Amino acid sequence: MADVVLENLEKVYRDRGTEVRAVDRINLSVKDGEFLVLVGPSGCGKSTTLRLIAGLEEISSGTVSIGGRRVNEVPPKDRDIAMVFQNYALYPHLTVRENLAFGLRLRKLPREEIDRRVKEAAAMLGLDALLDRRPKALSGGQRQRVAVGRAVVRQPSVFLFDEPLSNLDARLRAGTRAELIRLHARLGATMVYVTHDQVEAMTMGDRICVMQDGRIVQVDEPIALYERPRHVFVAGFLGSPPMNFFRGTLTEGEGGPVFREAGSMNGIELRPDGEAARKAAAGGGREVLLGIRPEHIRLCGEGEAGASSVDVELSEPMGAETHVHLGTGATKFIVRAGPADRPAAGQKAHVVFDAARMHLFDPASGEAL
Repeated sequence: MADVVLENLEKVYRDRGTEVRAVDRINLSVKDGEFLVLVGPSGCGKSTTLRLIAGLEEISSGTVSIGGRRVNEVPPKDRDIAMVFQNYALYPHLTVRENLAFGLRLRKLPREEIDRRVKEAAAMLGLDALLDRRPKALSGGQRQRVAVGRAVVRQPSVFLFDEPLSNLDARLRAGTRAELIRLHARLGATMVYVTHDQVEAMTMGDRICVMQDGRIVQVDEPIALYERPRHVFVAGFLGSPPMNFFRGTLTEGEGGPVFREAGSMNGIELRPDGEAARKAAAGGGREVLLGIRPEHIRLCGEGEAGASSVDVELSEPMGAETHVHLGTGATKFIVRAGPADRPAAGQKAHVVFDAARMHLFDPASGEAL
């Protein structure tokens, strides 16, 4: 296996005098044997970054190294990588066995070696009974497994996945996701995986690289990104339902920092905890964005200490939980409540915010305070 290092990597497209920076001077190290996920919205540069690693796009500036070797001018076939695309790209006239073996035959490996690798990959991915079928006789999930198997038989140093599950329905996507996690554990291979789905990113990656507008916003382990986002974009992108945000001012009160929501006659008042809140409040009347996740807000009774009165807009029963949509007059937000908590629209409700779980962001830069 091998590590992957990107240094000041840049991709600029030029069209009629206009420059578009799809990848803007990013630096990233993927460890040997690591499963790293590139995640972000459409157009953020994640797939372009993957194609630069693969050699399918010409680098505008910067360096790509694989296994300690600079590969900027190395053709894709000589980079010792295997790539799995969103579309399965299987040969329709070939059987599963022939699709798996095709690349190995081009490399003129001995027949015995080809048969051994095909059998190993088929057993690993549960394709043994499908080897004599053609792609049209396979389901979407089976076709994707064949595409992954075609990469596995090559035994590359690095696997690259470009949104490989996006064409599958939700149930197949969950099952195939688990298969890829098991495959990584078994092979111990270096894998770089691109997705726009934050659930895939959170469940699959050893680390996640969050991208926006061609730049890297934050790289960390999944739980660290979720609990300690360093930018409002990361905070809002990861999590379902997403983090709630309230705009207001933070001042120093008698019992500590006090956040007062802006834009509403009856705006909420909260007392965020932590060193960041105390430092921000010390400036006096500082404008901030206060973020808190839906599971850190609790429905409560009217008389409970610290309770805020809000309007109920909608209750969504989800089975194991209910997503309650609420409003303050200035801000709409969501609470993740129990399955039996279903307040009716138009009613008043009371909520308590977990002071230790509040996040503060600079409204101008988006950076965490």
